[in-house]
Amino acid sequence: MTDDTGPTPPSERIVSLDVLRGVAVLGILVINVRVYSMPEVTLTNPNAYGDFTGPNYLSWLAGHVLAELKFITLFSALFGAGIVLFTERKEEPIALHHRRTAWLLAIGLGHAYLLWYGDILVPYALCAFVLVGFRRRPPSVLAKAGLLLVLVPSVLEVFAGATMGAEAVAGQWMPAESTLQEEVRIYRGGLLEQLEHRVPTSLRRQTLGFLGGTFWRVGGTMLLGMALYRWGVLTDERSNRLYALLAAGGLAGVGVVLAGVWFIEAANWEPGVALFWRQFNYWGSFLVAGGYIGVVTLYTRWRPRGLLTRALAAVGRTAFTNYLLQTVVATTLFYGHGFGLFGSVSRAEALGFVAVFWVVQITLSVLWLRLFRFGPVEWLWRTLTYEERQPLRREPTAED
Repeated sequence: MTDDTGPTPPSERIVSLDVLRGVAVLGILVINVRVYSMPEVTLTNPNAYGDFTGPNYLSWLAGHVLAELKFITLFSALFGAGIVLFTERKEEPIALHHRRTAWLLAIGLGHAYLLWYGDILVPYALCAFVLVGFRRRPPSVLAKAGLLLVLVPSVLEVFAGATMGAEAVAGQWMPAESTLQEEVRIYRGGLLEQLEHRVPTSLRRQTLGFLGGTFWRVGGTMLLGMALYRWGVLTDERSNRLYALLAAGGLAGVGVVLAGVWFIEAANWEPGVALFWRQFNYWGSFLVAGGYIGVVTLYTRWRPRGLLTRALAAVGRTAFTNYLLQTVVATTLFYGHGFGLFGSVSRAEALGFVAVFWVVQITLSVLWLRLFRFGPVEWLWRTLTYEERQPLRREPTAED
């Protein structure tokens, strides 16, 4: 028998979910490193700052096609699945869920305002407060509702592009050089100086940005994740054929995103088509994220105890810690309170940092879980949720 009032023991975890979560948290660094190391606008218009030729162009292209929106989509779907997984195992699911989510919100606010404006924890918490009410709906209803939500920002952007053209992205697509240099100056400064940009940017993202786009995309994807969990897709319960079809769909999604690259380059990166270009990756990312689900699940079935499976599962079990660790290390490297490399690192160099840090995170995650049951932030979150100190040290097993 399991204790329905306590946290899920490591022995009862779903390996495929942990591996998918590990892949997602490692993958999002490929995109997050762009705004850790360069002005915010480069996330939407890579032509706005820095060299965009040769290895730097290829670094952007690989990240755009394989990572941008893909891993955050996967992460959001897994978070939605986690809402269902958490509440269905607890005797008092709503009370615990709300307490758990409130602490997630508190940690996210600290992350956003003290460290990095690109935080995703606050939107996750805000969505979770609302979406938990849908957890018992049939998966078909969850999927339909999710698709409707993710459709909203796409329709709004296409409408804005069709009616306003370049004016719809005025000042956002190609900021003045003085604006870009001011952002570089701020983030090469100290912690207090960085607040000049971080505080208003975080506030904008958590208010107008959340209501205008993030809620619909993230919330809808969470509902899709709930549906996929209910259908057994995320828990390795479906046929090999289904996961192979998801993998094939991922290849089709790559084609959609590449078509978008051709579209914007044929238009010479004109701002008048920017919002139309965004739709290729917006929708293609769902297919590619599904492809990752298919490939990862098939691999974990083939090598359930393989070295790579265990390594990625370790990263997934410590995903909260690893997400925050990425911010701490990257901001120390790029911001002025550390090495102050903001705005001076090329895209290829930033991608090199990602590769090195992947090795560090995988190694630390594996070593940590040899001694402890949870990651340090996961342990703190559980302790705060259950209002009781959780055991941290791991008991030796026969496999040790």
